[in-house]
Amino acid sequence: MTVTPRPTPRAGEPGTRVGAALLALALGGFGIGTTEFATMGLLPEIAHDLDVTIPVAGHAITAYALGVVLGAPTLAALGARLDRRRLLLLLMVAFTVGNVLSAFAPTAETLVAARLLAGLPHGAFFGVGAVMGTAVVGPARRGRAVAAMMTGLTVACAVGVPLTAIVGHAIGWRSAFVGVGVIGIVTLLALRAWTPSLPADPAASVRGELAAVRNRQLWIAFAAGAVGFGGMFSVYSYVKPLLTDVTGLDVGLVPLVLALYGVGMTVGTLVGGRLADRSVLGTVVAGMVATIVVLVLIALVGPYAWAAIPAIVLLGVTSQVLGLSLQTRLMDVSPDAPSLGAALCHSALNLGNAAGAFLGGLVIAAGWGLLAPAWVGAALTALGLLVVLTVGRTQPPARATDASSPAPTRPEDRAGDLPAELGAR
Repeated sequence: MTVTPRPTPRAGEPGTRVGAALLALALGGFGIGTTEFATMGLLPEIAHDLDVTIPVAGHAITAYALGVVLGAPTLAALGARLDRRRLLLLLMVAFTVGNVLSAFAPTAETLVAARLLAGLPHGAFFGVGAVMGTAVVGPARRGRAVAAMMTGLTVACAVGVPLTAIVGHAIGWRSAFVGVGVIGIVTLLALRAWTPSLPADPAASVRGELAAVRNRQLWIAFAAGAVGFGGMFSVYSYVKPLLTDVTGLDVGLVPLVLALYGVGMTVGTLVGGRLADRSVLGTVVAGMVATIVVLVLIALVGPYAWAAIPAIVLLGVTSQVLGLSLQTRLMDVSPDAPSLGAALCHSALNLGNAAGAFLGGLVIAAGWGLLAPAWVGAALTALGLLVVLTVGRTQPPARATDASSPAPTRPEDRAGDLPAELGAR
């Protein structure tokens, strides 16, 4: 008797395990969130082991962020014709290899190169993952798909990052990146087993993806996000030496503060989502103003643990409110390129990561102290706020449609649209 193999379910077809597919995407978000922030909690150990200064070790943070900036639009566009699941698997392979290479980097220069490689698939994974998740749950519940990956990120900040800080301090920073590599392998297996096949739009092309984002509003929102979100990273990139050398905490308590910061991010996710449903631009402005206030507060109360720790937790809340609203704004202004537009969200935020880490390191290297990055961060976020208030408040464009299909005019109509590349299944 001949047994016919059961075909792999496609997105939206019977047999697709929605919860399992979203869990696979969340695992990817957990791994990416852990590696993105883990370096910041391990800078002293990295600097000591590689015999460099903390600002020089901070170049590894900048390199990862630049990898996200470069890789998000490039890989999302180059993979426009690939099945979405296959592209997710390839991106996770690159992520895993980059982290394993980071664990065995013999010099600061090779660590920077490895972090650049690890960062390349970051934004594209979230962009393509958002499309996969939307296909699995349906366009009416696309928020559930995005929330699944964002939950992975916030859990990473609350659990993964403190755990890597503990492990890195106890048995060496390299072991933390080995652990992230293991998470990458587990994610690969989960994606392969639980996500469905999702063919790309046959008409998709690199040129078409890039043409879809040639609009002024997208790049204004991109610039506002890149500059404004750099404020948080200027402080968080050097949070461990700030807490130990300025606030006076024992190094063993730093993971607890990082976990509390992750809890703050989770609260910010919940609050930011509700506020953005009411007004995206209003939440962007409120998030930036609140982040400026908190950064100034950190600069003023940094030496006092009773005030510095709550201020850092508040930074997790305000920065996540800001990050969510900025991502929503970027997706609003790129309705015709779902994968690329969503990936560019992470390019913008990680350009802010690179700028914040680099400028924060500059003022530390100049001898201005570990509180100086908080003032730099407040200035960066204020500059982003200025961009929003002056040139970034125009209405997002409607999605392009053919003559037989009238364009939606309300934001809620556009929000429910199924991305074009999903219509081919």
